[in-house]
Amino acid sequence: MTSSKIAISLPREQLARVHREVRAGRADSVSGYIALVLAEQQKRESLRVLLRDLIEQYGEPSARDTKWAERALAPRRA
Repeated sequence: MTSSKIAISLPREQLARVHREVRAGRADSVSGYIALVLAEQQKRESLRVLLRDLIEQYGEPSARDTKWAERALAPRRA
């Protein structure tokens, strides 16, 4: 993927958070962190579109389906 350089302005608090994330090793750089956050946002939007399409095609999940999903996705105890 080709990268392009840009300049952005962030509130001090957001920039401080980005630097903390980089120092903690959750990103290689400020640019890497911004790219990671944007990729996560893109995934969430893609899932929203998928969910909307599934609901349009099959309808809303029933209460029974929702309870099953909550049990299936609940955190497992160690």
